[in-house]
Amino acid sequence: MITCDIVHLNPAAMDSRSLFVLLWMLLSSTSTGIKLDGNGYVDVVIAISSRVPQDDTLIGQIKDMVTEGSLYLYEALDKKVYFKEATILVPPQTESYGKAKIIIDNANPAYGDEPYTNQYGECGAEGQYIHFTPNFLRDTTLIKPYGPKGRVLVHEWAHLRWGVYDEYSEEMPFYYSNGNIEATGCSKNIDGQLSDVTAGSPCQTDPRTSLPSKGCTFFPNKYQNTHSSIMYLPSLDSVSTFCRENEHNYEAPNLQNKKCGKATWTVIFEDSVDKDALRSLKPLQSSPPAPVFKVVQRMHRVVCLVLDVSGSMQVCKSIN
Repeated sequence: MITCDIVHLNPAAMDSRSLFVLLWMLLSSTSTGIKLDGNGYVDVVIAISSRVPQDDTLIGQIKDMVTEGSLYLYEALDKKVYFKEATILVPPQTESYGKAKIIIDNANPAYGDEPYTNQYGECGAEGQYIHFTPNFLRDTTLIKPYGPKGRVLVHEWAHLRWGVYDEYSEEMPFYYSNGNIEATGCSKNIDGQLSDVTAGSPCQTDPRTSLPSKGCTFFPNKYQNTHSSIMYLPSLDSVSTFCRENEHNYEAPNLQNKKCGKATWTVIFEDSVDKDALRSLKPLQSSPPAPVFKVVQRMHRVVCLVLDVSGSMQVCKSIN
């Protein structure tokens, strides 16, 4: 069933410019999107693509991820924020995702099942959307390389909402610092070993760069004495917050330094869309409540415009 929102207009009561602006507002209107209601984020919209078969189990896994992520987010920012309300849009739906900022869709060939955030703006600017695949949510074996689902959500949320960038680098995973080889990341206090994953042997040195050769990977030790950083290794059990200025690694050749040149914590509290709220909010005195979910089957919306050309309508009643 298709419903029609009827809007009565009196063209005689307005000029052509006003009429155009009003029509544009009616046809493009949506709510303002994600916002903070007290300490809780609301209007968090998650859309399941029409290409993904309907599956109640998948909806449950989305809820689990957001619930787990809410508690991790609460701890990550000094107990100031959490996910309060989220809406899950399920097919059928229009081709447009509307105001959805988290998309569940089939794998992008460039990324496979790796979660990612479309992020084109400057440091501190909001991103476009987060992309998860159904397989990422279902496959428990992906927890090992990426980390628990809720932690990954908070990592991507930091890209999306606060405009921070990754502290690791796939292009330059290592660099020199004071004559020592260091893994690109934050903080430098994370200990680990180097190993060539392709050869299954110790790393070799690239004669052109004097850095570890391609295939060499840094494997962090399971137990660490540092709690940062979420934008580097959210998969580590000890990692529960973002890098602050006193531990930020300015030498690391990563996007966070290239785009921002400052710690992720500083960007979140001084440059992001939430900077004013985060500075004024008081920490919650106890753990936040679980998120409230709405599951909505999004239908087509039709706006019917009825033009009154008789001039008989009163100006003050020209819009109902």
